[in-house]
Amino acid sequence: MRLPTVVSPEKWLTARKALLAAETAANEARRAATAERQQLPMVRVDKKYVFEGDQGTVSLAELFDGRRQLIVYHMMFDPAWDEGCRFCSFLMDNVGHLAHLHARNTTFAIVSRAPLEKLQRHRERMGWPMPWYSSFGSDFNYDFHVTLDEAIAPVEYNYKDKATLLAEGQSFFTEGEQGAVSVFLRDGADVFHTYSSYGWENDILHNTFNYLDLTPLGRQMDGPDSVAVRYHDRYPA
Repeated sequence: MRLPTVVSPEKWLTARKALLAAETAANEARRAATAERQQLPMVRVDKKYVFEGDQGTVSLAELFDGRRQLIVYHMMFDPAWDEGCRFCSFLMDNVGHLAHLHARNTTFAIVSRAPLEKLQRHRERMGWPMPWYSSFGSDFNYDFHVTLDEAIAPVEYNYKDKATLLAEGQSFFTEGEQGAVSVFLRDGADVFHTYSSYGWENDILHNTFNYLDLTPLGRQMDGPDSVAVRYHDRYPA
């Protein structure tokens, strides 16, 4: 990657002010999208999903842990795998202190299809504090389009059917485990699905990348000096 041009302080200030205008416009667009997202209609969840967690078998409503909102990260972890997806693990490393969410009546939890024992082992290795539940044996992953198996349910990912995904050259997103975020709201005994976002649509959650975007070298994902995303305990010392 070519380094930025060296200029005088005056020229730098002119360029920085021009960039500020672009940043301001992007932030205004993001705030507008956020406001629209918060007014998105919601759907009542009537199906009785069952999960396995540290305290035993629980329902979707119990995943809220008494709070009004629930953010679920659908982490890619096939029952046959011995560890979770490394890119999903990178994203989980970027989750902030849960106290900030809890103070705002919001619970964060991970859900994967692998058996609970494997989830617990991977969580302990990664040092994560968030609750992690197994959805193995339920329809949850299939209904929210994060486990794709057309023998069980029609393939859909990021609101595109299989034919569209294949036509766009996205065959990777037509089978197996996929990553996503889903948001739920609880009103008394009723649970509602308010939002789901898939794949790179969740780029805003990669806080390490957001920090790196502030730097000249950026994310360092391409080029001869690129750094592949790894489990945080497998980078070179």
